[in-house]
Amino acid sequence: MALRFEVLGRFNRARAARLTLPHFTCQTPLFMPVGTQGSTIKGLTTDQLETIGCQIILGNTYHLELRPGSQLIDDLGGLHKFMNWKRALLTDSGGFQMVSLLHLADITEEGVTFQSPVDGKPMLLTPEESINIQNNIGADIIMALDDVVKTTITGPRIEEAMYRTLRWIDRCIAAHKKPDVQNLFGIVQGGLDPVLRDICVRGLVERNLPGYAIGGLAGGEDKDSFWRVVAQCTAGLPEDKPRYVMGVGYPLDIVVCSALGADMYDCVYPTRTARFGSALVPEGVLKLKQNAMATDERPIDPSCPCMVCKNYTRAYLHCLVTKDPMGSQLLSYHNLSFMARLSRDLHMSILEGRFPEFVRGFLRVQFPKGDVPKWVHNAMEVAGIDISECCTPTNCQHDAMEAAGVDISEFCPPTRCP
Repeated sequence: MALRFEVLGRFNRARAARLTLPHFTCQTPLFMPVGTQGSTIKGLTTDQLETIGCQIILGNTYHLELRPGSQLIDDLGGLHKFMNWKRALLTDSGGFQMVSLLHLADITEEGVTFQSPVDGKPMLLTPEESINIQNNIGADIIMALDDVVKTTITGPRIEEAMYRTLRWIDRCIAAHKKPDVQNLFGIVQGGLDPVLRDICVRGLVERNLPGYAIGGLAGGEDKDSFWRVVAQCTAGLPEDKPRYVMGVGYPLDIVVCSALGADMYDCVYPTRTARFGSALVPEGVLKLKQNAMATDERPIDPSCPCMVCKNYTRAYLHCLVTKDPMGSQLLSYHNLSFMARLSRDLHMSILEGRFPEFVRGFLRVQFPKGDVPKWVHNAMEVAGIDISECCTPTNCQHDAMEAAGVDISEFCPPTRCP
């Protein structure tokens, strides 16, 4: 295998690890920004991404094959050289486009046929072709083609997709020509069905892959179902392999999933929300388009050491985000800096034995009124982290008191205790 995964510290399920890949040695937990047009993080250079502290960039196989083409990338020395990125890369399989471009796709056992949004021509993506394209691109981590369905879908389609994903992983393994320099990750599917998820986890673990992803989430399912799937899958995946929850980018979700034993995340959220004029801050989201920002001389986040917070006021950024593309570029820089700092803080707090304190501090800032969502409380119970001091009786103790026959309605809002 072309990776080494060493767990350096733990707190119950949570772990801080060193992930050594062909192009870079990473610290986990980690967040990966997504190249929305193949491998480009809109508005940012690779030097800026390195300064921010990005460890792995995610490239989109589907878009890279459309433009400029994987063969050209290979002829020019691979994607690292092509985009001048010296750290690690991960490419998706193209499977996500089955959901995002479903109106253009036809899924069969052979593969998925897309209608190209560029020229309208059909493009057949089989497991073999997906791996061939990713071999040409040359990323450190490549993803198996899976049959992706939204978690909000129910019925036999979920089971069909899970078993097809297991059949396709064998075709991906057989097609993979560069296992000595590229790591093939399998993807756990099965919707919200714990039986199907368990079958898929066991089937993938039997293949002894370099790493594993939890797919099919962050697609509209309720949060209680979301964390339970993550908890189930991380519990069943190997201790000595990286675990990647796909499509997750909200800071709260990353903290919760890390507490449950996940290591890697990706999402367009930090850069997409920047383009809408919103900045990530410890309290949540700061909307710089609001009129109140027009005269605010403070930085986005006084505690943030990034270039944007050191040099620009909220008032200046308010002016830019309403009129100039530079605004979204600066907010993208800040938001990815925020995610990189969150990743470092998670890693160090686990390593230094203060992870529960970090989680409680994070929640106190995000929910100063104590209104921590019930799903977070439930997940933290499974993770073995006591967050009762961060929560009001309404959120954490109401059900327990009710079961014990204790009336606490005088402490609760009417919506909870009419």
